Amino acid sequence: MALARVVSFEGVSADRMSHLKGEIEGGDRPEGMPPAELVILHDPDGERSLAIVFVDSEDDYRKADEILGAMPGPDTPGQRTSVTKYQVAVRAKA
Repeated sequence: MALARVVSFEGVSADRMSHLKGEIEGGDRPEGMPPAELVILHDPDGERSLAIVFVDSEDDYRKADEILGAMPGPDTPGQRTSVTKYQVAVRAKA
C-alpha cells in the first residue's frame, strides 16, 4: 500500500524555493532515503509550501519519516508547521 508524508511549511520565499529546486534537480538526496516520489507545492504570495513524499510501504515510510524529520532547519523549505501521514487512495496521471 502506498503512503504519503505530507508536510506543511511557512516562511518559504520564492528565492528559497528556487534554491531548493536546484538542489533537488541536481540529485541531492538525503543519505539512506528509500525510493520515493517528491512533489512540492508552493504559494509564493503566502510564502507557504506543501511537500508530499510518496513511498510504497510502511517500512519505507518509517525510514523516510526518520530521515526527513531529522533534517536541520536550513535544509528544509521553511518552518515546518505540520507532518501528516496519509494512505494513497487513488493515484492517476491524465
